[in-house]
Amino acid sequence: MIRPAEPTDTDAVTEIARTAFEHYIPRIGVPPIPMLVDYAAAITAAKVWVAADAGSVLGFVLLEDEPDSLLLDVLAVAPTAQGQGIGAALLTFTETEARSRGYHRITLYTNEAMTENLAYYPHHGYTETARESIQGRHRVFFEKQL
Repeated sequence: MIRPAEPTDTDAVTEIARTAFEHYIPRIGVPPIPMLVDYAAAITAAKVWVAADAGSVLGFVLLEDEPDSLLLDVLAVAPTAQGQGIGAALLTFTETEARSRGYHRITLYTNEAMTENLAYYPHHGYTETARESIQGRHRVFFEKQL
């Protein structure tokens, strides 16, 4: 079940972000941006949705309204729940949410060192649109037309 995150989900969401992204620190040299997000504030601002089963949060998305697209800012699945289709379900939810908000496009970016993501998103219909380096972080931008 995917539902809006509640304040009581803050610790679980923060822990999922930590455990899902910490293995990238050696590749990137710094903590990935999703590890630095204030999830309590994002949840209070109604920007986070969680995938939960039997009361346990298994993954989440953080979505941001942009002028011409819905930004998929963070997608994370608990390492113990990966490979079960939770990420794909969260992507499908994001598409539905984007359409309900009147968007015709979803955008996202990832670090080029997160090579798994460079294959994952195209597999789900996303197209690479640009690459840039900002403050030593090498980003790859993707979009999906709806």
